[in-house]
Amino acid sequence: QVQLVESGGGLVQAGGSLRLSCAASGRTFTSRYPMGWFRQAPGKEREFVAAISWSTGSTYYADSVKGRFTISRDNAKKTMYLQMVSLRPEDTAVYYCASDATPRTVPTSVANAYAYWGQGTQVTVSS
Repeated sequence: QVQLVESGGGLVQAGGSLRLSCAASGRTFTSRYPMGWFRQAPGKEREFVAAISWSTGSTYYADSVKGRFTISRDNAKKTMYLQMVSLRPEDTAVYYCASDATPRTVPTSVANAYAYWGQGTQVTVSS
């Protein structure tokens, strides 16, 4: 079992920045399992934002956030981050971190593949 706790959400003006954190705990941590960020806006489906291979550090992004968001991880702290800059009103959503339960070499953008989820943190970008 893995527990994930997000933090760092809030209200920011368009063009501003936020950094989300996701602290992992629980089962013996292994670098084999990718982790990712997803978001869900009201009335919309949950969508992929970014993912990272814990072992290699390779990163993957949705086109809508590429160049503005940066995913990273601190192995020692078992914490994943999402640095968000140049935020737009359409980035407003609840952001979730997730951990895959399959030791994939390349992370997937499919939400159903992730077995463990955090409770979510609200990001609101005002225009």
